[in-house]
Amino acid sequence: MIEIKALSFSYPRKPLLFEDLNLKLYSGHIYGLLGKNGAGKSTLLKNMIGLGFPQKGGCFYNDVNVSNRPVAVLEDIYFIPEEIFVPALTPARFVANTAIFYPKFSKSDFYHYLKVLDVDLDDVMDKLSFGQQKKAMIAFGLATNTGVLIMDEPTNGLDIPSKVQFRKLIASVLTEDRCIVISTHQVRDLDSLIDTILVLHDREIVVNKTVDEISEKVVFGNYASAEGLPVLYEEENVRGVSAILKNTSGKFSKIDLELFFNAITNGSKPLVETLMEN
Repeated sequence: MIEIKALSFSYPRKPLLFEDLNLKLYSGHIYGLLGKNGAGKSTLLKNMIGLGFPQKGGCFYNDVNVSNRPVAVLEDIYFIPEEIFVPALTPARFVANTAIFYPKFSKSDFYHYLKVLDVDLDDVMDKLSFGQQKKAMIAFGLATNTGVLIMDEPTNGLDIPSKVQFRKLIASVLTEDRCIVISTHQVRDLDSLIDTILVLHDREIVVNKTVDEISEKVVFGNYASAEGLPVLYEEENVRGVSAILKNTSGKFSKIDLELFFNAITNGSKPLVETLMEN
């Protein structure tokens, strides 16, 4: 389990980016960390892996403070940053040099993921396009089989077919012993993948709900299908007016992640209040 306790963090000579932030992340879940550009998503992830040094509080993995970066933590957490660096090595040579640091690494899994993502095992990685480099590192991260896998904007640089394969692979590697955190501002890329939604806004986690919890509270549709349900948020688009409605009928609908994210970040108090109801 990852637990963030009363975290306060700022960069030198800058205002606090987080103040007394608390969050628990559990194994067996795929978390989608959503937020606007500049909301602090990347900074929060760096604190989770021990690359941030808070003014107060901290981040703990299985009750161990990650800021101390002990080996037992480093070998069971893998982080894929938004801006990646790849060496002038083939994927095969990269594995030979690096996999030793991850006791649960599976070479056969790595080769399988490379094949699925259409990355050649014999290509020199720093000569690949950015998208191919990203896919090679995603394949490596999945193959580490670490208890925690954290990815910052992993779909940046991927074409549409690669995004589809990415979603399939992520869904396939989740186990009850693994926690996956994916940060993005491209909310459509996480559609039908994540099971818990985190929204970082105005320096705090304003939403921490499972997809099922949200579906029990609200439905997504339009005025034509509202049937008298209270409208919590509305937004005009090329198809008319999309809306988030209070679920008083007990029916379920597919979550429109983009609409939900827009509602939260635009300060829809009726939606937030509905989500907080017991």
